[in-house]
Amino acid sequence: MVYTDPEELYAYRSKVKLPSDFAAFWNQTLTEARNAAKPATFTPVETPNKHLDFYELTFGGYAADPIKGWLSGPSGFIESPRPLPTIIEYIGYGGGRGLAGAEIKWPSAGYIHLLMDTRGQGGDWGSGGDTPDPHPTSAATIGHLTRGIEQRETMYYRRLITDAVRAIDTALEIPAVDNQKIILTGISQGGGLSLTAGALHPQVKAILPDVAWLCDYYQGATIAEVPPYRELRRYLAVYPERVPAVLENLAYIDGINFARQAHAPALFSVALMDDCVPPTTTFGAYNEYAGPAEMVLYPFKGHEGGQYPHFCQQIQWLKNRGLGA
Repeated sequence: MVYTDPEELYAYRSKVKLPSDFAAFWNQTLTEARNAAKPATFTPVETPNKHLDFYELTFGGYAADPIKGWLSGPSGFIESPRPLPTIIEYIGYGGGRGLAGAEIKWPSAGYIHLLMDTRGQGGDWGSGGDTPDPHPTSAATIGHLTRGIEQRETMYYRRLITDAVRAIDTALEIPAVDNQKIILTGISQGGGLSLTAGALHPQVKAILPDVAWLCDYYQGATIAEVPPYRELRRYLAVYPERVPAVLENLAYIDGINFARQAHAPALFSVALMDDCVPPTTTFGAYNEYAGPAEMVLYPFKGHEGGQYPHFCQQIQWLKNRGLGA
């Protein structure tokens, strides 16, 4: 684990190129998903949390696939006459939505909280996921990054990013949600999804990406010694003839290119001793970010990031921008 010099990070510029049809590709993808989607469903669930309400959420994601999640908030929030600011949270790599009632920090702070399950994931840590990924894939490394990567239309992350945007659409259909106070957050993979979905959806008012993955894949693959970026290195070692095409396809799901389209204010964080998500990859997106952005550095933290103290900083940052609960 090597400490990264902040001066080098702020000076870093990614070499990822923006495809000429990037916007058209995502407009078509999202239009198809929205046209196929069915109404979301909400079912109340019991938890030990006496002052919070939880609902099981199911909505249509990519190709109208049913995506699970938890919707929660202060007791009685769903019937509240006063719409509440809403946090949509995406989960880190390998995890799932877990059990109802386990994630309480955002609803306890007074926000509506939509926690989106991650298709095909959930068996690596936490207490599980409930959303399958029914789409077939060809040869890939262990993990999810290289699934379907030989064609841009079949990439796993095309589907997951679409799910993330559809979660925002779903939140906006809930009367209790203040549609002027939609905030995205997540750690690692979740941070990358908050960046991508935040750039694609005009209703997002702020994003909070922590130690964000899904950025500058080639840079990550050349320097990271552990997954998930290492999955790409292993795949390209097996299929060296595919390097040009794969890098071209990855540009459509790279956080660098979404950052170039961004509009919402963002509070990033980076851990300077992170060997899982090298700081240069997240800084590649931060340094290209088109909207207002701030960066919080944790010099002696690894991929765990700033944890609870950073959450407190996020709360204050949101309050300062009129997005408090």
